[in-house]
Amino acid sequence: MATRKQNERRFPNWDELPYGGRRYYEIKLGKVAGYARYVKQVDANEITISIVQEVYDDAGRLIAIHQKYPVDTGHQDVPIEEE
Repeated sequence: MATRKQNERRFPNWDELPYGGRRYYEIKLGKVAGYARYVKQVDANEITISIVQEVYDDAGRLIAIHQKYPVDTGHQDVPIEEE
């Protein structure tokens, strides 16, 4: 289990949640295009609730979600709405 200090070091960004928990996130650029956003949500005691990878295309549209914890669901495509 990571401490608050370890989570802050690993994830440069976070949001405070209303119930005392936090949503940590980190953005990593893709090798060719787009980026991935890794999101870790913890409760007030810094116990991990979920870890999700969000994949965005080069236009900034969410194209896939991969829940890694508590259950690894694999990549799930998100339908892209035409503008």
